[in-house]
Amino acid sequence: MGLKRRQRVEPEFSLAAMIDVIFLLLMFFMLTSKFVTPNALNLSLPSSSSTTMASPALSVSITAAGKFYLDATPISETSLESGLKSKIKSMGKDVKATTITVVAEKGTPIESVVTVLDVANRLQLKTILATDPKAMPGK
Repeated sequence: MGLKRRQRVEPEFSLAAMIDVIFLLLMFFMLTSKFVTPNALNLSLPSSSSTTMASPALSVSITAAGKFYLDATPISETSLESGLKSKIKSMGKDVKATTITVVAEKGTPIESVVTVLDVANRLQLKTILATDPKAMPGK
């Protein structure tokens, strides 16, 4: 009798599809992490009813003790202007089109905030003062 033996089909797994998925996930996380600028300093911010949201590339943080930070890197008050210039230059951005966020902790002396705003004004930078949202009455 001429019975034919069944041929066994060996399962195959193509790595090309998995590599494509991993590449897409990698690209997604690389692109989305660029837009997230976490504030590494745990500062208690003053509250405000303003709801303007912006995502500037640079932030200058000031603690209540008067210490300055440029993107979570400690910097002295005297080298703040040169530090901002070099940071903007290294980012390859136009100075007049750059916006910085001033993150002043609650209880920070106003003189420290004015110092940062003065430096930003001399460099012709746009500034945003970061605050915590205040609870709106009736909402």
